Amino acid sequence: MKYRPLGSTGLEVSVLGFGGSSLGSVFRPVTLDDAIATVHAALEGGMNFIDVSPSYGETLAELRLGRALEGIPRDSYILATKIGSYSEPRGDYDFSRASTERSVEHSLKRLGVDHIDLIQCHDIEFADHNQVIDETLPTLHNLKEQGIVRHIGITGLPLKIFPSILDRVPPGTVETVLSFCHYELNDTSLADLIPYLQEKGVGIINASPTGMGLLTQRGAPSWHPSTPTIQAGCRKAMEHCRSRGVDIVQLALQFACDNEAIASTLVGSANPDNIRANIAYLDQPFDRDLLAEVMEILEPIHNFNFTRGLPQNRDPIIG
Repeated sequence: MKYRPLGSTGLEVSVLGFGGSSLGSVFRPVTLDDAIATVHAALEGGMNFIDVSPSYGETLAELRLGRALEGIPRDSYILATKIGSYSEPRGDYDFSRASTERSVEHSLKRLGVDHIDLIQCHDIEFADHNQVIDETLPTLHNLKEQGIVRHIGITGLPLKIFPSILDRVPPGTVETVLSFCHYELNDTSLADLIPYLQEKGVGIINASPTGMGLLTQRGAPSWHPSTPTIQAGCRKAMEHCRSRGVDIVQLALQFACDNEAIASTLVGSANPDNIRANIAYLDQPFDRDLLAEVMEILEPIHNFNFTRGLPQNRDPIIG
């Protein structure tokens, strides 16, 4: 496993990080034993960066992660969680000071730790950015001064939300961004933002390198927000990889982790065998000829996207 600096935080994170949403039975029923075994497989495979949120399974993911981390030395992993989003299905978002303080306190108890390495404002496309700047971030910095949290970041789907915050706060106020579905084989639009983020000294975390299932043999789930055109294009790429005897997930992970500017790419599963397979993919030769063929297949839908959030926070739709 390779490790990279996370912006200016001083943290060295695994290029493949563990995304904890699946621990909350978000995608399918998961047992506690499965959750514990998966987290242990991730740690044993060198994945030292773990990302979770109270919204995943409405606190279930944090609770299970806390059980999995029992007895694990605290300095052997880097733990990230979030505030602000508590139930996406219910539209439960709260970025107020009181909610933020309460959320961090409860996360610490569920996770069984005395500090959080990275606390993130979760899905700020659903937030009033004035409140994030004037209330949420100052609250988190107060907690940072107390040593309860070590570093502060923001997350979300639309790319425009990141400059919306970073351009209005002093340097170092926001130390990381977590972007998803924008650095993968079919959509590399995050790349255009990388020089800007580097100039700001902000660490970059990439999530959903398979586009929330688009770039898998199973294909996009029924709830997926992408268009039929995007799904059809990704299916052609998957079929081409399969004809060459390669699982497109391997190519997707290798591609995402190959970018030195991205500190960590998150993968999520509650199946320990899947996590071991994902880790093993990075040790396989990177077939750049196959990559070129797949990129050519995906060219007609390159950077076609989907968005969400408050109207003022949404990206323009391409495709």
